[in-house]
Amino acid sequence: MSSPSDRSRVVERVPRLWALWAASRPSQVALVGLVYLLGVGMSTAGAPLVAGSATASTAADALAPGFASRVLAGALALFPVTVAVHYANEYADADTDALTDRTPFSGGSGALVRTGLAPSLLLRATRGACGVAALATLAVAASGLVSPVATALLGAALLAGLAYSLPPLALVRRGVGELVNATLGGLLLPVYGVAVVATPTATAAVAALPFASVVGCNLLATHWPDRRADEAVGKRTLAVRWSPGRIRRAYAALAVTAVATTAALWWGGVFPTPVAVAHLLAVPLLLRGWAVLTRHPGPLPSVLAMVVTALAATVAWWAVGLGVIS
Repeated sequence: MSSPSDRSRVVERVPRLWALWAASRPSQVALVGLVYLLGVGMSTAGAPLVAGSATASTAADALAPGFASRVLAGALALFPVTVAVHYANEYADADTDALTDRTPFSGGSGALVRTGLAPSLLLRATRGACGVAALATLAVAASGLVSPVATALLGAALLAGLAYSLPPLALVRRGVGELVNATLGGLLLPVYGVAVVATPTATAAVAALPFASVVGCNLLATHWPDRRADEAVGKRTLAVRWSPGRIRRAYAALAVTAVATTAALWWGGVFPTPVAVAHLLAVPLLLRGWAVLTRHPGPLPSVLAMVVTALAATVAWWAVGLGVIS
């Protein structure tokens, strides 16, 4: 039978467990998994996105145990890296998250604010998650299931993700965080998915540019509601540094880039028609996102544009790669 002190310790631990769960940002972890599968789907289409013959160009190849094992190993290594980066961001943003008015898509998870726990909890969690990430990466690399290229990309993602939030670089506070984030989530992550099962070419990185541009639009929109709190604590994001007009022009430029690169990749034979169409499905959402940007605090249209693009492109690449559509 447990004593009152034992029950008290359990109660004290519950907020910590909830905070660790919330600060890991489960919805964003799921989105990372989706974008990873987007990259794996790109690999199933073969050339010109992958080099040599190490492609899953048929349904039989893609459903073979060896292919599935590599995909699973890549995901297991990616998960702790993602959580470590999220913990680092939540720890570094404890000051601004305490001041901002949260929306469902900005202002952090609210884990520390809602529980009153010290930020040091997430600093320790970041260190622990980094240790797990390093061990997981070494384990899958030693197993031979994940290629050296994929391992290097994952290591770069971890280092850049930590540098995004944490000093001495704290890139997000220096006006380059949006570029780093869009590059990591919109370009490096899909290429990592390709590299887990094949050898990516430079064309694979180019093929990720439309999605990376949409990620950039999302970042401009989600950083805007936090601008006053960010400015108060010295976090100099682009939403703090730039005028509303410049933010809107940058968003429009990124949206146009997403559409233009999609058209160019389709014209050049890199994007099959279904993949090109999938990348264009979110255009109405991007237009709506631009219309409300800096005029309404909610970034929902831009968030949906990113999610719709990721989901539609993933389905399209897999369908083309498996021969379901052409």
